[in-house]
Amino acid sequence: MDNPLLTPFETPFDVPPFQSIEEDHYLPALQHAIALARTEILKIVDTDEEPTFQNTIEALENSGELMGRISSILFNLNSAETNEKLQTIAQQASPLLTSFNNEIKQNEGLFERITKVFINRSKMALGEEQLMLLEKTYKSFVRSGAMLSPEEKKKFGEVAVELSKLGLKFGENVLAETNEYEMVIEDEVDLSGLPSDVISRASTLAREKGHQNKWIFTLQAPSYIPFMEYADNRSLREKLYKAYMSKAYRNDERDNQDIVRKIVGLRHELAELLGYASY
Repeated sequence: MDNPLLTPFETPFDVPPFQSIEEDHYLPALQHAIALARTEILKIVDTDEEPTFQNTIEALENSGELMGRISSILFNLNSAETNEKLQTIAQQASPLLTSFNNEIKQNEGLFERITKVFINRSKMALGEEQLMLLEKTYKSFVRSGAMLSPEEKKKFGEVAVELSKLGLKFGENVLAETNEYEMVIEDEVDLSGLPSDVISRASTLAREKGHQNKWIFTLQAPSYIPFMEYADNRSLREKLYKAYMSKAYRNDERDNQDIVRKIVGLRHELAELLGYASY
């Protein structure tokens, strides 16, 4: 199967060729990219060269480029123009990526090299940007369980994977609520204060939805923000605001309250594993 996600994008500004990308392309491409990133990491770990900023920190920073590109396309699309199949793919991809991140961040050989560079940083004549990258890299490994015992690392990995699944579900619920909501306006008087282009878009959307001579406003930013800024009708602004602020908080199948409680509990568990008082 030819996979456009695994070839250079011959498009203006390197934009993903969405017209050529099919949903079945994502997981095989991601699995290939993870395998490639794993090879890049092993190359860093297995070298006999003394750890330096260039052969360790910089090499790590430049690894996984293909994996990052594919996952960015998948999760951005899932957050903007999703469907049931794409959500299923994202739910499969998220734990894969989290597990791989845990694998890398808890790699003892890699962390040993990073630690040596970190300890010897004052002798390396590094610039401010390099020092910042080094510090962020070292901290990210420590905060991902690099210094934990094998049993604690296993627990950390399990919690991190579960958090990735919960975070994805949280976002999907919010997106579904955002996409579903419509405020239909029937009286033109209620459009007072709104710019003409905003009114025109609302009219076009209403016609597309089968509402003639009406206007529809949604919780999408291009609709929600100008209505909140310019509409004179205070009660309608209140109605739209309350709908926006109560997304996935309606005690139905998309309610995020239980997910939030689980996320808070798991984050506290991670903090305790790492010796912090709070997340």
